[in-house]
Amino acid sequence: MAATAQDASAPLRGPEKKDEDREEDTEYSPFYGIEKGAVLQEARCFNDPHIDPRRCQQVITKLLYLICQGESLTKKEATDVFFSVTKLYQSKDANLRRMVYLVIKEVCPGSDEVIIITSSLMKDMNSKTELYRSNALRVLCSITDSQLLLQIERYLKQAVVDKSPVVASAVLTSALHLLAANTDLVKRWTNEIQEAVQSKNAMVQFHAVALLHALRSNDRLAVTKLVQSLTKPSGIMPGGVVRSPLAHCLLVRYVSQVIRESGATAGTGSEPRPFFDFLEGCLRHKSESVIFEAARAICNLKDVSTRELTPAITILQLFLSNNKPIVRFAAVRTLNKVAMTHPMAVTSCNIDMESLISDHNRSIATLAITTLLKTGNEASVERLIKQIGAFMSDIADEFKIVVVEAVQALCLKFPQKHRALMAFLSNVLREDGGFEYKKAIVDAILILIREIPEAKDSGLAHLCEFIEDCEFSYLASQILHLLGTEGPHSADPAKYIRFIYNRVILENATVRAAAVSSLAKFALAVEGLRPRVITLLQRALYDNDDEVRDRATLYLAELQAPAIKAPLAPWNIAPRNLEASLQTYLANGTDQPFNLASVPAAPAPKDKKDKDKRKQDVASPKKAPTAPSEYARALAAVPQLAGLGQLFRSSAVALLTEEETEYTVTLIKHVFPSAVVLQFNCTNTVAEQMLENVTVTVDLSEAEELEQGPLIPLTHMAYKEEGQTYTLLRREPGVLAGGKLEAVLHFKVKEIDPSTGEPEEEGYQDEYQLEDVELGPADYIKPVHLGNFRYEWEQLGEESEVADEYGLGSRDLQETVEAVIHTLGMQACEGTDAVPPNARSHTALLAGEFPGDVRALVRLSFGVDASRQVAMKVVVRSADDAVADAVHRIIQDG
Repeated sequence: MAATAQDASAPLRGPEKKDEDREEDTEYSPFYGIEKGAVLQEARCFNDPHIDPRRCQQVITKLLYLICQGESLTKKEATDVFFSVTKLYQSKDANLRRMVYLVIKEVCPGSDEVIIITSSLMKDMNSKTELYRSNALRVLCSITDSQLLLQIERYLKQAVVDKSPVVASAVLTSALHLLAANTDLVKRWTNEIQEAVQSKNAMVQFHAVALLHALRSNDRLAVTKLVQSLTKPSGIMPGGVVRSPLAHCLLVRYVSQVIRESGATAGTGSEPRPFFDFLEGCLRHKSESVIFEAARAICNLKDVSTRELTPAITILQLFLSNNKPIVRFAAVRTLNKVAMTHPMAVTSCNIDMESLISDHNRSIATLAITTLLKTGNEASVERLIKQIGAFMSDIADEFKIVVVEAVQALCLKFPQKHRALMAFLSNVLREDGGFEYKKAIVDAILILIREIPEAKDSGLAHLCEFIEDCEFSYLASQILHLLGTEGPHSADPAKYIRFIYNRVILENATVRAAAVSSLAKFALAVEGLRPRVITLLQRALYDNDDEVRDRATLYLAELQAPAIKAPLAPWNIAPRNLEASLQTYLANGTDQPFNLASVPAAPAPKDKKDKDKRKQDVASPKKAPTAPSEYARALAAVPQLAGLGQLFRSSAVALLTEEETEYTVTLIKHVFPSAVVLQFNCTNTVAEQMLENVTVTVDLSEAEELEQGPLIPLTHMAYKEEGQTYTLLRREPGVLAGGKLEAVLHFKVKEIDPSTGEPEEEGYQDEYQLEDVELGPADYIKPVHLGNFRYEWEQLGEESEVADEYGLGSRDLQETVEAVIHTLGMQACEGTDAVPPNARSHTALLAGEFPGDVRALVRLSFGVDASRQVAMKVVVRSADDAVADAVHRIIQDG
């Protein structure tokens, strides 16, 4: 209160001062910079003759924090701390005693040391103080072995039905943890647990219901019987009603599980879903949490019908006007998910959601906006856009990205409204924001330009205005490339020249080079603009960057060539051909100027029939896909690969041949649920040959878990024409099959007749040795974005943990962190890929996913000693032990 009064009487400060104070408050942490060695030194205070309870609590808090952050104590350190902590039992301070219980559970070194503390815990277990009894029971169940648990089983059984709710809940929660290793022991308490279900205390009943379900979780029929007994009037509870709201929420979830496993749907015969009446009844419960749980369960039902959805949507609509932010957030989030599959069912809530756009909670407002954009009709689009305009400046970038994606979807849904929606995207593009936010807007505009022809001119105009004040070189280069591709074919190409040339004058070297290339495309495609562009490119010859000058020189040479008097075809010289010709020119040592016309270009198909045949060949598209969605579409178009399921991930492109060889082959590995597809992009660089029936075989002798599937050949491979051949390898689902595979390119060679330019009828079989194909665990990892890493980490639990330590030698800490993250191919969470300046230690949090939706979370702890040697501890948590081991194998091999 004194602090409050002081603040109230203080003079008002400006916003800058308030921002500084807020930043200081945000950055401050009582645990910042603490080290294990220093904390262990402080732990000596446990041995002081006169114990200071407050200081001891602070030291224990630091110890627990380090342990929770992944620090581990050696056997000796744990033993020393354990014996020191036991001396704190002589203190009568209740808060310190609670901390002692916590630290004993975390640092108990082994069974030999447990005996020392057991007698004290047994004494506390029979104490009259509820605090001591409940905590002692928790600690005993955590640190003792099965034999000692048998000795105290009688006490544990009695505690389940203890009159004290604190003690009963302590035993029930401990029993949930004991189930993994002592299932038979807990099963003998069934009668006591069923009696606890009838407890009048809400928390005891909640834990008892959860424990009863855990005992039956492996038996579907037993779970069904439990749900029946808890829901019918003659069940365990009088009147068939579970009094505890928390227990009732659990019961709703168990009912949803039974309905889901039964496979019943709204359209199967005349029989309703089992227990659906119970879910509908829960919508009239007194507790808001139970009502919401039931409404969400109904909305998540498989193949839910409109009749089933209606009462749940009505309840969620009422929650939208609730005075509690958490209730409004829960309701609008559920409606947002429903709108993805049943947008018409949510339309009745639109008026209530519009009032949430101005909600003080920005998460609620964002969800309301995105839901409205999914459910709104064409007539309400412009009104929604006006409301969003004032809303966007108040939310964080991650929320803005969600809104931009929703606006993009709405524009594709109602293309007639593209003007208003494109104007909105243009306005937010000019506002402040980070790279990801601006990239999301630019990508949305690019998609709209591609999908809606009428939006092309306005979209290009908006992008031209954006690059006038764009701080991101990547985005500016991307837009300049688009202008060079689309601008020459627009109604008025000349209007884009000024915007592009401004970039040559004002921007950095990367953007200037992109602008020069874009200008050259206008000159190549629009003859009337050629003289003006040549003048502009001549000015770029004096640029202080080599790349800009070289590009300007190259384009001017082609634009001023004699053949340029005729209308020009688009630039079709492959960079590899140009490089090879330049190397030959330099090796010959001639004094003659280099002739750009001497660079070979890919010949156009002469025969229309042959050209049509190539178009129909789905296995050999002229342009290889590059984006994941393009990969998926291209693979699905191949009949032999269409039934492999959803594409999990695709690797980066890897070169399997030398640069200057007869044939160029690159590899992309595509991972499916039960197969791996090797895509080989092949290019023939021998002008005198035509290749047919091109395939690649791989030797699986070192990869026994893989099974050879069909080879999908490339039917024709002409000079400089790229095509794809596929090799299918089957594997068992969940098996991370891999190894080093010897690869050989097989093909039929047909010589080209110089007089006609056509391939000869006869040919001969040949093969070409490629670099080995390496398939390892890293190829099965897909990066995953997590909003709350620590929550997911705790959900997996210590039992799923695999840890190891590695010495990395003398290296820079930031470079080491980046190298390990790159090797694993996982997503860095919460900005932990950046190491603070001058840091001697760092923790990186990574998340990835393996086929089968198996998630792996990794905590990398780095430390640098006095000699600049970097050590790394890797802790992996995953529901599948094989996945955790695979992550460690990647690090060992990398």
